[in-house]
Amino acid sequence: MYDLDVEKKGKRPSWDAAGVRALRQHLRLTQQELADELGTRQQTISEWERGLYCPRGASARLLTLVAERADFAYEAAPGEGEEKDAL
Repeated sequence: MYDLDVEKKGKRPSWDAAGVRALRQHLRLTQQELADELGTRQQTISEWERGLYCPRGASARLLTLVAERADFAYEAAPGEGEEKDAL
């Protein structure tokens, strides 16, 4: 699960593409709606979800606050570079 309490321990959670997308879907928002809520552009949300950039600073803190208020937790999916077991 995504550990939102790490911020309270002095560490900030890092938001990856899967986390941003999962949060947006949990909130049942479009990219534009989430962008409006965070005061950013839809293109920025798209770039985060595609892994081109990661939210930093105030944006990461805002995502964490939104996630906490929405009781959001997710389990990160395996990375694209990880090998899958052959059947």
